[in-house]
Amino acid sequence: MKLLHVTLGILCAFALMIILFITSIEAVTYWTPGYYEKEYEKYHVLDDVHMEMDDLLDVTEEMMAYLRGRRDDLHVPTIVDGQPREFFNEREIAHMEDVRGLFLGAIAIRRACLAVLALSLGLLVVLKADVKRLLPKTICVGTVLFFAVLAVLAGIISTDFTKYFIIFHKIFFSNDLWMLDPSTDLLINIVPEPFFVDTATRIGITFGISVAAVFLLCAVLILHSRRRGTGHR
Repeated sequence: MKLLHVTLGILCAFALMIILFITSIEAVTYWTPGYYEKEYEKYHVLDDVHMEMDDLLDVTEEMMAYLRGRRDDLHVPTIVDGQPREFFNEREIAHMEDVRGLFLGAIAIRRACLAVLALSLGLLVVLKADVKRLLPKTICVGTVLFFAVLAVLAGIISTDFTKYFIIFHKIFFSNDLWMLDPSTDLLINIVPEPFFVDTATRIGITFGISVAAVFLLCAVLILHSRRRGTGHR
């Protein structure tokens, strides 16, 4: 029975890590005021797309709304080089439909992990496990294991970001629509490769801080539990 308790505790930890990871992606992508403006300034995007910042930020806002499922299409009129036009062409729209599927899929995975977390906690209660002692320990162990795997992946990716950026797209996309042309596709100009590096770094930092907070809380609970145990002796 104890092994089952530990297994459920580790399952809770992994579900929690995935929830925090997806939430970190969402936080950086959607909830960071001024992030896109700073990136556009940093990489001189306005010069590449020949747009005013306010217009480009409006396009970005509509694109984010589309990825979140809050608008149905990506037909976004704007001003480019002083002329009215649709920002996204048909190739970009088709590609972003695939990207939207990834974003919405991640949200679905988070919901599933929330269900797994709730179910595992419920089973621990039903099985009369010592949740107050067990959960902090298993979350700490699960966090270490999860981060070990993540650290290995991050180390591999950091050796050649471009190579693994291409591999990622080949794994998650069944077409070549992601291979955009800077001369015809404005999308690639507003999200150049360095933008993805910055975003991945920011997501990593956000995720690391959130996990560190959980780990520290669990460590404090473990220490408190041990002190109470010692005191009762």
